[in-house]
Amino acid sequence: MENLIEEKVVWSNDDELFELIRNELFSAVVGDIMDKMGYFHQFMPPQVQPLRDDMFVVGRAMTVLEADCFEELSGSGNNPILSKPFGLMLEALDDLKKNEVYICTGSSPNYALWGELMSTRAKILGAAGAVVNGYSRDTEGILELDFPTFSYGRYAQDQGPRGKVIDFRVPIEINGTKINDGDIIIGDIDGVCVIPKAIEEEVLQGAFEKARGEKIVKKAIEGGMSAKASFDKYGIM
Repeated sequence: MENLIEEKVVWSNDDELFELIRNELFSAVVGDIMDKMGYFHQFMPPQVQPLRDDMFVVGRAMTVLEADCFEELSGSGNNPILSKPFGLMLEALDDLKKNEVYICTGSSPNYALWGELMSTRAKILGAAGAVVNGYSRDTEGILELDFPTFSYGRYAQDQGPRGKVIDFRVPIEINGTKINDGDIIIGDIDGVCVIPKAIEEEVLQGAFEKARGEKIVKKAIEGGMSAKASFDKYGIM
């Protein structure tokens, strides 16, 4: 197999890295590299889709843990968080940093975990997007803001009396995919994947190489090379 990239891709900070990713990468090629490395469960479930097909998200995870509740404000019980509207959701939202992705799970998928006002605050803070293991609402407002949002789809039922954020910046898991605060999130029309921080350099170098190589292979196939011959030469398909 030919080596299709002559030197490592170089970046000095997350701004430069994420711009390179936006310009060159996509979820499928990143997932392919992690498969080769033995990381077989790095995608969100397939029902997590962008609100608009052209939305792309890349940033570092700001993990959020949600739980079901059964009244808006609990006057009894032993957990003071349940006596706060939305639990710690407002604190989590205000803690978002530049280039971070609000990524939330833990609750039943029967109410919205993200909306327009949350998107407004997140965008002001410089956040990169939101990925929720459930529904979003206020769709027209989010689309007008052009804030990258990935969810099960559109559903207006509110989390207020049904769910609360119980912690944030803690490890979470979505359908067998573990997500730690600071992992890289990449999402597009084909899905959302998670790059563990410990392997991000190796994954991304491999993804840049494969993405650039795929362009060469595409030209070769367009020029008449067979699928087998192109794979034998480049090791890409």
